[in-house]
Amino acid sequence: MQTLEKLTLKIKKLENFVSMPEYKTSGASAMDLVAAIKEDIVIPSGEIRIIPTGIAIELPHNTEAQVRSRSGLAIKKGIAVVNGIGTIDEDYRGEICVGLINHSKVDFTVQRGDRIAQMAIMEVLKPEITVSEDLSETERNAGGFGSTGVK
Repeated sequence: MQTLEKLTLKIKKLENFVSMPEYKTSGASAMDLVAAIKEDIVIPSGEIRIIPTGIAIELPHNTEAQVRSRSGLAIKKGIAVVNGIGTIDEDYRGEICVGLINHSKVDFTVQRGDRIAQMAIMEVLKPEITVSEDLSETERNAGGFGSTGVK
């Protein structure tokens, strides 16, 4: 059985009242990020708001943090991370903030302590880049945007 090296994620609380990110189940692949706000933030229908989490992190070398939507918020309330997946680079030390967009037809209120997104720590591969005049042929080649069909 393959064993993964134990990684350590350093987290700095920027306010005393901040909730630490946590994995809600033993099988969870991402930890929940919590709104660290002093007053409610309303996200009107169709608009975007930046929600602070009150934490900064120090990632292990060759990793990134991916900030993702929580499925329950997205499906039930229409609230999602605005850029799909937010990337936090290993050398960033500022506060983790989450850009949320309200896709629903009603305003949505974020309150202190609400779980607003999830964060997964992922390995980063950095290949050597070479310029080439040719790329290998594939069955698909340059076919994009629906070229493989729906079914």
